[in-house]
Amino acid sequence: MKMSKKKNNKKKTRAEPKGTAWLVSDEAYQTLCCANYTRLSDNPEIQAAVNKICDLISSMTIHQMQNTENGDIRIKDGISRMVDITPNPYMTRKTFVSAIVRTLLLEGDGNSVVIPKTKNGYLYSLNPVPPGYVSFVPDAAGYGYHILIHGQSCDPDEILHFVINPSVEYPWKGTGYRAALKDIAKNLKQASETKKGFMESKWKPPVIVKVDSTADEIANPEGRSNILKEYIETTNAGEPWVIPADTIEVTSIKPLSLNDLALSDGVTLDKKTVAAILDVPAFLVGAGDYKEAEWNNFINTRIRPLCNALEQELTRKILISTERYFKFNVRSLYSYDIEKLANVGCNLYTRGIMSGNEVRDWTGQSPKEGLDELIILENYIPQGMIGDQKKLEQKGGGEDE
Repeated sequence: MKMSKKKNNKKKTRAEPKGTAWLVSDEAYQTLCCANYTRLSDNPEIQAAVNKICDLISSMTIHQMQNTENGDIRIKDGISRMVDITPNPYMTRKTFVSAIVRTLLLEGDGNSVVIPKTKNGYLYSLNPVPPGYVSFVPDAAGYGYHILIHGQSCDPDEILHFVINPSVEYPWKGTGYRAALKDIAKNLKQASETKKGFMESKWKPPVIVKVDSTADEIANPEGRSNILKEYIETTNAGEPWVIPADTIEVTSIKPLSLNDLALSDGVTLDKKTVAAILDVPAFLVGAGDYKEAEWNNFINTRIRPLCNALEQELTRKILISTERYFKFNVRSLYSYDIEKLANVGCNLYTRGIMSGNEVRDWTGQSPKEGLDELIILENYIPQGMIGDQKKLEQKGGGEDE
């Protein structure tokens, strides 16, 4: 009993922690606070940037190339058709590549796994694995690792493992943008909620009327309505009010606007930060204007490296021949002016570097018969007949004709 009394005394004399509390209405809380969790994939700016990257990469043709003595040539066979057109029975190249790139940038945190399926020794399907079913386990004894898919251990040599932004601790594992984008996404969500709550708020009266009256007269809605009907209510729009000078005072106020909250500048800065982290032009997330040079730099510095990650893994795991490799047609994404493209093609054509049908392919036209030969100089003759021109023939005296 004595011990219990001591415990009770301690409880009574224990100091309570001090803190600060704010009492706000439910409406003010809903207007000012953003309590819901928002995934990166649900943020409009991040979604716009990632979707554009996925659309661009998945729209490119995947070429199977082979090294030759005179340069690399394109090979069209069953394996190239499967990778470029029908990677599995349920998806096209467009959806297949989009799923891989989206997983790399968002849900997969820099990793995307694809299971190759074979039948009778031939590859017939490439199946993407949802990131929630995949985990990477480092080997205890060495540098390597193995992959758990649905709890089943798989060797990395048997799985396509696409990686971006290698980790410092585990270079074979990628890292995503979740940590870097988390706070920015929260800020954009908060700005959206604040704007929505501000626009829907009813506490924005444009006019305040001060009345010299008793408290009972304006204590109820009927009394206030009677005063407005008696002095202020008019029949015609724009008609002036006639009110007693000593009884009523009308004050016009300017409601708080979104510019006063400085939301626009903060949102623009956050959008540009999202664009910088994902390495996309700012106009893709709604900040800035389109610029051709910026777009081409985006294709060269952002889209091309992502394509390289896919190309090298596909080449390393699928192709047996050391002379073959996969290549995305990145050139098709550059912003070309049709006039500039036509001028370049014509110059290469007249110098014997490109055939007429290659130029037509550049400008999106079908080939024509007779335009497969290389021509040169202003006479537009076949390259093999350049020495038969009369102006190059010499007389016995060594003078030109």
